[in-house]
Amino acid sequence: MKEIINHLKDFGFVFQGSEIYGGLANTWDYGHLGVVLKNKIKLAWWDFFIKNNQYNIGLDSSILLNSKVWKASGHLDSFNDPLIDCKECKFRFRADSLIQHYFPDLNCDGWSVEKLDTFITEKQLKCLNCQKFNFTKVRQFQLMFEINQGLLQDQGNKLYLRPETAQGIFINLNNIKKAYNKKLPFGIGQIGKSFRNEITPGNFIFRTLEFEQMELEFFYSPEDKTNWFQYWLAEMTKFIESLGIAKDSYQLREHDKEELSHYSLGTTDVQYQFPFGTKELCGIANRGSFDLVKHSEASKTKFLVEDRTTNKPVMPLVVEPSMGIERLFLAIICENLVQEEIESKKRIVLKLNPLLAPYHVAVASLNKKKLGPKAQEVFELLAKSCIDVFFEQKSEIGKVYNYHDQIGTLYCVTVDYQTLEDSKVTVRNRDTMNQERVEINSLKKYLYDKLNIIF
Repeated sequence: MKEIINHLKDFGFVFQGSEIYGGLANTWDYGHLGVVLKNKIKLAWWDFFIKNNQYNIGLDSSILLNSKVWKASGHLDSFNDPLIDCKECKFRFRADSLIQHYFPDLNCDGWSVEKLDTFITEKQLKCLNCQKFNFTKVRQFQLMFEINQGLLQDQGNKLYLRPETAQGIFINLNNIKKAYNKKLPFGIGQIGKSFRNEITPGNFIFRTLEFEQMELEFFYSPEDKTNWFQYWLAEMTKFIESLGIAKDSYQLREHDKEELSHYSLGTTDVQYQFPFGTKELCGIANRGSFDLVKHSEASKTKFLVEDRTTNKPVMPLVVEPSMGIERLFLAIICENLVQEEIESKKRIVLKLNPLLAPYHVAVASLNKKKLGPKAQEVFELLAKSCIDVFFEQKSEIGKVYNYHDQIGTLYCVTVDYQTLEDSKVTVRNRDTMNQERVEINSLKKYLYDKLNIIF
């Protein structure tokens, strides 16, 4: 992980948040390459789940919602983690994480605070910071960030930063149904920021206070015999594999009944083999009619949608495939940042899927002064296409290749002295390192053919 973190910082993918002031724990800023990679992940999700899917449409709901939403959804009462403090060093832990540190094969998800407290006491587990056994009682910790609306804190309305994007979808169901004349089955998806006041965030960008989610709420009739849970689970795994995550790098884990979220009738996680352990990458939940029933009761609003088969209005059931962009980002880097040895020489290369490569092509020249104008012409030729192209200022071609290998650029196009005579450039492939001479007039078509996965 240290090598991965250093690589992402050195090449401008991810920086520590508020770094010049000593940082703010578990907040991260994204440089240009990080922004491009995140945006390409989001675009890939949008294309797969919304644009190219016959059932689904999009939404962008507000981060701030009426507090009654969170009361009705159960988050105010149930969205919390078990907290424990060391009385000696004041270090704070999630009680279940403390147990799993000492007993990694023990699944204590869903344990009550009493059971967690008893286990820690009986085993006399020591603080991970000061190695002493002197803890407070385990207690529940509210995961939602609380803010106030109004000029005066004690007189304003209490609001919460949303911990998930799903509720904004549920409360807009009737608006979507009416505006787009939707009948079951159909889905509503959105990409947006969420916030969780985690007790022990960490592992770089894996668990942070602020993150982006890509969530789909898929609504279907109780009379529908299609197994939509398995359908969307298969689609979810197909999607992550399309981003370059190998099938043998992840596994599926079904939640036990006692560890299910308060809204879930069944949940399956896709777990990825990160360097720090096998952890949840994304998941799918069977939310049943829980959310719609709760909002119907609290708001006195009916959530009935016509079944396109029977034309009868029914209360829909819901399946939710949900993904975090930062976790996908990290898994993609872990999967594709490799060190190779070729002819006794080592190189580091980021073998990103063509869908995600920050640049498809970098245009360089062997001499900035003499060949730069010709390289500029080649750059402008490609820039007027749908190829993501970078104009490289360096003339030391070995350093150019090394840099672009490490940020994931697919091809380097080099203008040399022979170019002035034959109007051909050298095209180098990132993965094979093979080089080929291509006429400038044919270069765009050549690259389009090579990048047919995109175009």
